[in-house]
Amino acid sequence: MDVIEDLRLVDGPVLWIAWAAGAAGLAYFLWQAVRRRRPGPGAAAWFTALLPVLAAVLLAAALLAVVHWLLIYVFSVFPEELPSEVLAWAVVVVTALLLWLLRLWGSWRRTAAAPVQAGSAANSAADVAANSAADSAAARWRATAVATVSLLGVVLLSAVQINAYFGLNHTLSDVTGTAVARIQPLEDGLKRAPESPAGVSLSRWTAPVDLPDGGVLRRAGIPGTVSGFQSREAYIYFPPAYQSSPRPALPVLVLFSGQPGAPADWLTGGALRSRMDRFAAEHRGIAPVVVVVDPNGSPSGNTLCMDSRIAQADTFLSRDVPAWISQTLDVDPDRRQWAAGGFSFGATCAVQMVTRHPDTFGAALAFSSEKEPALAKERDKTVAASFGGDTEAFDRQTPLSLMKERRYEGQAIFFGAGVRDPEFIGYMELLSGAARTAGFAVEARNIPNAGHSWETASRGLPAGLDFLAGRWGIQP
Repeated sequence: MDVIEDLRLVDGPVLWIAWAAGAAGLAYFLWQAVRRRRPGPGAAAWFTALLPVLAAVLLAAALLAVVHWLLIYVFSVFPEELPSEVLAWAVVVVTALLLWLLRLWGSWRRTAAAPVQAGSAANSAADVAANSAADSAAARWRATAVATVSLLGVVLLSAVQINAYFGLNHTLSDVTGTAVARIQPLEDGLKRAPESPAGVSLSRWTAPVDLPDGGVLRRAGIPGTVSGFQSREAYIYFPPAYQSSPRPALPVLVLFSGQPGAPADWLTGGALRSRMDRFAAEHRGIAPVVVVVDPNGSPSGNTLCMDSRIAQADTFLSRDVPAWISQTLDVDPDRRQWAAGGFSFGATCAVQMVTRHPDTFGAALAFSSEKEPALAKERDKTVAASFGGDTEAFDRQTPLSLMKERRYEGQAIFFGAGVRDPEFIGYMELLSGAARTAGFAVEARNIPNAGHSWETASRGLPAGLDFLAGRWGIQP
């Protein structure tokens, strides 16, 4: 069972099978279009034969463009446009669906007429007509089955490619959630003992000989004691050094996922455990205690990480979460050793936390941050839903506005954006420039071979941790 659950979805046999199935499906639909028209010699004849395929591609692109526009500008399902690679693979699926419908319509039309033609031409007995009808029905169902299998092959290829672009689900267990479901609840042995003394400073701590090779993951609920906010379970990574006695005073990294999404996305798409274990192995077992927090309450929720008409999300993240961490976990109480981080929506949230609450978070890791929190592409929709149209109240909480008014000497932000994500590279340049002007220590990196995907966060996290290591006093 573990072999099946650990089956890779973004490379290896699954990818090869998907390409074979998708290519075969597209070849089938192309062959059917050409076979029915039997083109003669010359480019014009072949162009005419391929007209149904070209028409299907254009119609699919037009349909997707309309749906995409409605989702972004009318229904405001997403605050940003979907990546072009994702839309391209969606066009492939819709094209195949249109050709599938065309194939079925042609097959049923021809076979439905076949018994009448056979009976009138032969002027035969009723049993001949019945046999002909049965043969026509069988041919119709065979054509339907082959066309459907071809369509499913194209859908499989497109799904694998879209998943690979976003980089969220690497294995079958990521899709089913079985790996995350096996994470145990936080037990007393990993909690902070009442009246426990402060941990040993990192410079004085010595790794014991029996230090574990890797960290552990646990899950826990964080109550919205002050805010009243109802969040989903958080996930906590404890590095090897945390499992020693005495424990060192470890820094804290609070992470947020994208939207739509869930805290578990950092474990799957962000490959959090492997990235943190690698960092710890390079630094004597020392790494930050990572708490992956939910600022939205549901997969489709969007609180903007603000205190607004939507929710008291800012109070939850800036008061409830830090209080729970301090009371529950053995970590460094110096908030200058705490950082916020995230991907996409979560990156925007991290920049909000470090600009609004510099006394709580001394630094931030922002992978593919928006320029400001958003519910919709049009700014006025966001302001209307969150602050009843009060633009001034909204502006007072946005990072760009805050960085014009305040100084952040001693604070730091690491920005990262995928090289195939020009819109968010533009946001990164805008935010990083404003942060430098406001006094932040800033590093901004283009993440190679990545778009607006979890690959940006996963590949960028090691560099972000190295950026923070010097501030935290973590030495190799």
